[in-house]
Amino acid sequence: MATETRPERPGVRRESSIGLAKQGLNPSGEVHWNLIAPELMQAAARRNEGEFAEMGSFVARTSPHTGRSPDDKFVVKEPSSEHDVEWGKVNQPFSPDKYERLLTDVRDYLDGASELFVEDLYCGADPGHRLSARYVSPNAWHMAFVRNMFIRPELSDLPTFDPNFTVLHAPEFQADPSKHGTRTSTFIVLNIAERTILIGGTRYAGELKKSMFTVMNYLLPKQGVMPMHCSANVGKDGDVALFFGLSGTGKTTLSADPERSLIGDDEHGWSSEGVFNFEGGCYAKVINLSPEGEPDIYRTTQMFGTILENVVLDPATKRIRFEDQSITENTRASYPLSYIPNYVPSGRAGHPKNVVFLTADAFGVLPPIARLTSDQAMYYFLSGYTAKVAGTERGVTEPQATFSACFGAVFLVWPPAKYAHMLGDLLEAHGSKIWLVNTGWTGGAYGVGKRMKLSYTRAIVRAALSGKLDYAEFRADPVFGLSVPTAIPDVPSEVLSPRRTWSDGAAYDAQAKKLAAMFRDNFARFGDASEAVRNAGPKA
Repeated sequence: MATETRPERPGVRRESSIGLAKQGLNPSGEVHWNLIAPELMQAAARRNEGEFAEMGSFVARTSPHTGRSPDDKFVVKEPSSEHDVEWGKVNQPFSPDKYERLLTDVRDYLDGASELFVEDLYCGADPGHRLSARYVSPNAWHMAFVRNMFIRPELSDLPTFDPNFTVLHAPEFQADPSKHGTRTSTFIVLNIAERTILIGGTRYAGELKKSMFTVMNYLLPKQGVMPMHCSANVGKDGDVALFFGLSGTGKTTLSADPERSLIGDDEHGWSSEGVFNFEGGCYAKVINLSPEGEPDIYRTTQMFGTILENVVLDPATKRIRFEDQSITENTRASYPLSYIPNYVPSGRAGHPKNVVFLTADAFGVLPPIARLTSDQAMYYFLSGYTAKVAGTERGVTEPQATFSACFGAVFLVWPPAKYAHMLGDLLEAHGSKIWLVNTGWTGGAYGVGKRMKLSYTRAIVRAALSGKLDYAEFRADPVFGLSVPTAIPDVPSEVLSPRRTWSDGAAYDAQAKKLAAMFRDNFARFGDASEAVRNAGPKA
């Protein structure tokens, strides 16, 4: 029978009366219930799960997996949900019998661990639309990660905490594809009916976060709530802004604005009451992070309680080498929202006045900002465009267009059109202004041009959110049909007209036509889109 740790503070019980039997577990080792950050850090150090950086952040390595494994993600195909799910490469079907075999072996693995760490947490800042999630893992640092990333209940809530979703995490357990039906030894398996996620064969902590986002992408539309892969902040006058975008486009950076308050950096819901964060923390990329460029995020990396993934430390000083990509370019920091000075404690705010779609265009042809019509908003939302650049993946030698529907196709469960219709209805109901912002390249494609200066992008976004562009003069982009402002304070006029930043205008024209064709080819798969939306894209 498991022995269970008790907090030293008299009169405080952290163990839920709804024990691990609900998860089908009967652990033989010690069970640690709802340890707080310093206790988890002590346990992680004792167990040699990582090391401390100079200023107290904890550094863990997740090799060989330094990013998500989308090809190893499965959804159990069962009667209650099979007609809702868009089956395919993103939502690969997994049979119930294979799930049961895998579940049995994962439970046996966890039952045999010398120690288990349990964290009971909330996903969703709106009590009317949140999940009570239980995470179980043999690793202390992974549980420190989820404690950073999700919403921590009050101590008084813990004795009666009743989870309605469970994540069984076995990072060192290797699946047997011939027995379990997985593709490799790595697996992320979601069973909607059983309200359980199994994760194993990977130490990458992002799987713990994004698998729950997938759950919210399934459940919330049933409640009339729009789940969104976006960051959010709010101005002093209560004006909310959303920033949709794929990894590397600037969601975290642009939402962490000292002039505005941060609601959250990655995952939100939009209900009839307004916007709410799913999480209680941030998961920021930190490659080449500097105190000058992103002071608030940099400050968190120097704080105890922050978890750093795959960064490299100077062996003599234990200082972080932010520029070092020797493990991966995808270095990350996980920290509580409260580490950002101007965060919104409730994680909730009103309906957005502005919605920004972020793209990092490595072809160097999209304008740094454009105002979208409602039809264009649907076109670019369904397209979800950004670009990979040479060197980020094996075999990528020139910019490659990436189209990820709704700026998060790998997390969607329903068909993309369902989310697009929900967003369109909300934008119309609340009169939100929609902007397309390019944080990518200017003056040429990747390798020739330069990345858009962050100072320019901040000035552009601030002008849009403040209303300064409401009465500005706009011009029509001849290829993409976008409305582009002709002047913005603190931004050189030529930057607003990408062709003027290229030394060879003909080369720009050829590149723009190439990207426009990619947009049209990708959008052909949305055959059920209205004619007005189809015609809102780039011109032939």
